[in-house]
Amino acid sequence: MLPLPGSPAWSWSRFQARIAARFEGADWRVCVAFWLFGLVNNILYVIILTAALDLVGPSIPKATVLLASIIPGLATKIVVPFFIHLIPYSMRIVLLVVLSTCGMLAVALSPATTNASSISAKLAGIILANISSGAGESNFLSLTHFYGPFSLAAWGSGTGGAGLIGAGFYAFATNELGISVRATLLGSALLPAVMLLTFFTLLPRNPLKLSARNGPDHKPLSNLDDDSDVTQETTGLLDETSAQIPLQHHDTSQHPLKRALAHIKSDLHRMRSLIIPYMAPLFLVYLAEYTINQGVAPTLLFPLEESPFDRYRAFYPTYGALYQTGVFISRSSLALFQIRALYVPSFLQVLNLAILTAHAIHPFIPSVYFVFAIVLWEGLLGGLVYVSAYALVREQVAEEDREFSLSAVTVSDSAGICVAGFLGVVMETALCNWQVEHGRDWCRRL
Repeated sequence: MLPLPGSPAWSWSRFQARIAARFEGADWRVCVAFWLFGLVNNILYVIILTAALDLVGPSIPKATVLLASIIPGLATKIVVPFFIHLIPYSMRIVLLVVLSTCGMLAVALSPATTNASSISAKLAGIILANISSGAGESNFLSLTHFYGPFSLAAWGSGTGGAGLIGAGFYAFATNELGISVRATLLGSALLPAVMLLTFFTLLPRNPLKLSARNGPDHKPLSNLDDDSDVTQETTGLLDETSAQIPLQHHDTSQHPLKRALAHIKSDLHRMRSLIIPYMAPLFLVYLAEYTINQGVAPTLLFPLEESPFDRYRAFYPTYGALYQTGVFISRSSLALFQIRALYVPSFLQVLNLAILTAHAIHPFIPSVYFVFAIVLWEGLLGGLVYVSAYALVREQVAEEDREFSLSAVTVSDSAGICVAGFLGVVMETALCNWQVEHGRDWCRRL
């Protein structure tokens, strides 16, 4: 951990030296590529959640959009780790781009009305886009296995950037520039093509070529030149390290179905060992923060004369932008800072949920600016648990299990968001009704 400014161990030159040491050996192409993967894979998801109010109208709980977003992604993440290894990475990228583009076009081109048929069309597009997002997260986190720790740090920062840029872009375009919701969503449908260009033109491909050449259980190498040949010395090192890794042998005389079932049983056993150290704290932190975002935040309203806004509609996307700012900061911190006690920030997130829910029932927070600070803190906690959990998987899980484990752990955050979606539907409705009954009908004016 870096020393804090003002402490005896801190000096500017020493701080610069430590920063430089942290990034020693990083390949800029790998870092930029994975940052863009994280950005584009997550940005449509963020834009859709930020646009929830405009997509379904004020009478339908915004958590409906969250459920349409997360349930398909969760189902995808549950299934994908067991068969995705059968599909080449290049084909995966093409499929992800096609799915996300078609889904976003369906959302953008649906009628602007909020009748049943229009909402159904929008939800269908949201489902399609988020199948792509869920599969994409499993895919790219598995891909970091071949490109070293800087790829994971860049991916985390990119996903945080998606939140900040996506929520900020939507709020700025629709609130400040007055661009229509449809035009904003249509423009965002062009973004998935960036993943295609990044994978085929920027990302070094040698680590994947080595994987195909030496089998799935080789020790991955990073920072290799894309066009360089592998020297005899490097190949020898690879063979030597590969020989130290236990390979999984399957009886080729078995029926293919029996082999497949045995493989799935083995993977389920591996997944079970990931629950307590990594998946449970991720589930808890996402359960708390998305319950806040979708169930409580729409009711955290103040009189307009006591706020910086002239419309009640502006509160919700502003909370989203602040939350995503916190996520971006903490998800970009992995190269400098990492926590190991994952449950501590998870329980702090639960405390945030309790405080904001109590305020929605009986207001005690004196100013909206205090809520702004809590929402920013909420984002910091969530992003910190996310990147630290996957970093610990890279450090602690055996080499031969790491690619699968990075993909499997993604189930936990989606499961937390899914449960939060159901809670959010109930909580937003109940909190808004309570406020109206007690003379605060602002949630009806969104």
